Amino acid sequence: MLALSLSSVGRSLTGINIAGSSNAETAPPANPGMYQLDITLKRGHNLAIRDRGGTSDPYVKFKIAGKEVFRSRTINKNLNPVWDERVSLLVDSLREPLYVKVFDYDFGLQDDFMGSAYLYLESLEHQRTLDVTLDLEDPQYPEHNLGTLELAVTLSPKEGDFREAQHSSMRLSDVHRKAQLWRGIVSISLIEAHDLQPMDANGFSDPYVKFRLGHQKYKSKTIPKTLNPQWREQFDFHLYEEQGGFIDITVWDKDAGKKDDFMGRCSIDLSPLSKEHTHKFDLPLEEGEGMLVLLVTLTGAAAVSISDLSVNILDDTHERHQIRQRYSVLRSFHNLKDVGVVQVKVIRSEGLMAADVTGKSDPFCVVELSNDRLQTHTVYKNLNPEWNKVFTFNVKDIHSVLEVTVYDEDRDRSADFLGKVAIPLLNIQNGERKAYALKSKELTGPTKGVIFLEIDVIFNAVKAGLMTLIPKEQKYIEDEPRVSKQLLLQNFNRVRRCILFLINAGCYINSCFEWDSTQRSICSFLVFVLVVWNFELYMIPLVLLLPLAWNYILISSGKDTRQDFQAMEDLLENEDEDYDKDDKVPRPGPSEDRRLPESHILEDMLASWHFEWIRVMLDPERKGFINKLYAIQDVCISVQNALDEVASYGERIKNTFNWTVPFLSWLAIVALCVATVLIYYIPLRYIVLAWGVNKFSKKLRDPYTIDNNELLDFLSRVPSDVQVVQYRELKVDPSHSPNKRKKNNPG
Repeated sequence: MLALSLSSVGRSLTGINIAGSSNAETAPPANPGMYQLDITLKRGHNLAIRDRGGTSDPYVKFKIAGKEVFRSRTINKNLNPVWDERVSLLVDSLREPLYVKVFDYDFGLQDDFMGSAYLYLESLEHQRTLDVTLDLEDPQYPEHNLGTLELAVTLSPKEGDFREAQHSSMRLSDVHRKAQLWRGIVSISLIEAHDLQPMDANGFSDPYVKFRLGHQKYKSKTIPKTLNPQWREQFDFHLYEEQGGFIDITVWDKDAGKKDDFMGRCSIDLSPLSKEHTHKFDLPLEEGEGMLVLLVTLTGAAAVSISDLSVNILDDTHERHQIRQRYSVLRSFHNLKDVGVVQVKVIRSEGLMAADVTGKSDPFCVVELSNDRLQTHTVYKNLNPEWNKVFTFNVKDIHSVLEVTVYDEDRDRSADFLGKVAIPLLNIQNGERKAYALKSKELTGPTKGVIFLEIDVIFNAVKAGLMTLIPKEQKYIEDEPRVSKQLLLQNFNRVRRCILFLINAGCYINSCFEWDSTQRSICSFLVFVLVVWNFELYMIPLVLLLPLAWNYILISSGKDTRQDFQAMEDLLENEDEDYDKDDKVPRPGPSEDRRLPESHILEDMLASWHFEWIRVMLDPERKGFINKLYAIQDVCISVQNALDEVASYGERIKNTFNWTVPFLSWLAIVALCVATVLIYYIPLRYIVLAWGVNKFSKKLRDPYTIDNNELLDFLSRVPSDVQVVQYRELKVDPSHSPNKRKKNNPG
């Protein structure tokens, strides 16, 4: 093996070491116009830490001339990953170097940059396999050591034409498309744990569980002060590999103000499990004490696909008819979880923000529906990109919100946010090609640009209504709770509005007793006498139907009494400014954790005590003071969340009666009518007896059932005032017409 120095080939090759079999006298032949570049991505060494646990989830991208030509699989929790992946590329010029970038994968978040390097193709000898070691660097922090990558590279002259290269590129694009699609669903029910290890001084623990399947992660709720927690949570993972995979499970004890304590781990091998069957697991915890009880069910692939605009199922009349038959009323009780299907055509975008210093952007689009996430290809150096892609998702909850986000692919950094829209499925007008104004991250204000979408949703209304009464699917990854003065004030004002409404209603009723208005008091007295004299229990749901009917009549006659949400928009504008300030905080260096837990919040809270903070941190005897600060922060977050929950329920009840979501208001009418009929014909004692028997026998009939409250599940689907503002469409400039196409402006 002979080490070859490439530093004298006209360009600096710092960070690249090549070794290969000796053949130094072989001169490169004349440029044949096409080359085949065979690359084996072997492994990485001492890569940068990007996750809290002291590890990373690295994957590698190859780019030539600014275009992505390869992306490796993700290796989870490993700083010395082994890929052993091979790729063959056709290149028509050796002047463009191979640009290699490494990222840490974060599901639902922006991936973290871990380093990059160049491989200059002009310096490679032809028809020889060379072992290459690339030293990863960050151009902004060249002094940081980010580890190395090992490759094996072979460059061979190849006679061929452009069509062959184009065909290879299409095959590669197809591979990327298939890599996003899942082959099945893994439904996991976290039931309970027994005899866990006590980790706190009080002899108990505050356990929660983390799940991981590939790049997918889920974190359960925390159960305080117990060694035998009952979670009763259900969630789904996507299954990408035919042979299954392993679910990694870890149990942790929640500790405020310090690192959570590890309580044990276990795993599940999915490969031997049969599909369409529920498997029960009693898993002993390794490196800890106790037992974890789970239910796992594997099901077939859902209706998810990516295709070009010219090929999509709903444009075919026969396919569309079959799908309508599949979700017809006659099949309402077949596979209740399969509520419907939504097809999203991502056409193009116009007038995007210039995210790069050159005044251009490299935009790509991410389409999300609950925990399903697909994305388009990147259009480089363009502010008016055309994607022309069609995404198809399976609908499990018709009250889900479709989120479409545009990002700028950054050369050396995580993707930059360009804009976002959120569209409730029930607001979609089928087959309408529409321009949507892009919003900020928090969906509370406009940002630059519009995106053109055409969306179709087909669903079964009976299934959709029944699924409304089960717990709402939680997102795998949610933002860390943070103390925000603006958010706390916003939630306080929302609660105050609800309380003022109750006070005003009480004052109105009291005025009837005070005879402030003779006419009003006389009418109230007559109504009171008639109701009390003729009162029956079935009248309670019947009375609740009256405001629904009254508001419907007013809306139908053009007298919309629904509250103007301008006050809520004003509140949210302040919050959006607060988030914008946070976005302007300089990014941490590559050796720092980009997701430090709430440290910036403490800096905001204690800015005036900065030097005192440092002194306390250096004094081990005063660490208790830090724990108290963390405890205060936790209390503030709890108060903030409690105010939000109280205000949200009040607003959701109001929005049910004022027909904010007509589907849910009609569902409430059906439920109240059924309740009226049942109470009218069936004695109350029988109804209460049936309810009590069901509650007492539920655990005996199914020990692992997931508890739920149908009323709260219903209300969780009704949007709060904040969500109504977030989902409201902004007005679009008339120059952005769905039928007009702007000239593709690269700059």
